[in-house]
Amino acid sequence: MKFCSNCGAVLIVRIPDGDTVPRHVCESCHAVHYRNPKLIVGCVPEWEGKVLLCRRGIEPRHGLWTVPAGFMEMGETAPQGAMRETLEEANAHVEIEQLYALYSLPHIGQVYVLFRARLLDLDFSAGHETLEARLFPEEELPWDDLAFATVRKTLRHYFRDARRGEFHFHMGTVEPISRNRTGATYTSSSGAD
Repeated sequence: MKFCSNCGAVLIVRIPDGDTVPRHVCESCHAVHYRNPKLIVGCVPEWEGKVLLCRRGIEPRHGLWTVPAGFMEMGETAPQGAMRETLEEANAHVEIEQLYALYSLPHIGQVYVLFRARLLDLDFSAGHETLEARLFPEEELPWDDLAFATVRKTLRHYFRDARRGEFHFHMGTVEPISRNRTGATYTSSSGAD
């Protein structure tokens, strides 16, 4: 940030009184401009033991598979955002069932909030940012072509929980360790996972 969104003056970076973190501060109107992690909301849409995945038609990770998810918008709840993203990416209608996974990605300032959801019907198709939308049973999941570590972890938990007949909440931190042909690969650090 270079300019104050309140008055247009040039910003400086300093630790405001009573704070512990350097922030963008306007010396003219004294506004403090906070930068906070962005929320990614989405869901694992289920139908008779299968999950709905979308093959990405945009960057990052163009051509790889993911659950329907995206940035939460102002004025919506997390479940509303997950339902909106599912409709936008897969033209699918879902009913949110439970909060299922929460992953922090501090290195890129994101927090993933993923729900379990029930597909209301089989009337789905690729949205404008999606190349393909498809239901997968566990044995056909494209594990090597999943776009994000958060999705891989969530799907591993989902199918493990499904085999046990009990779904539990999962939480953790995902941090980068290396790069491969699909981009960054990740490892998870401790959490309630």
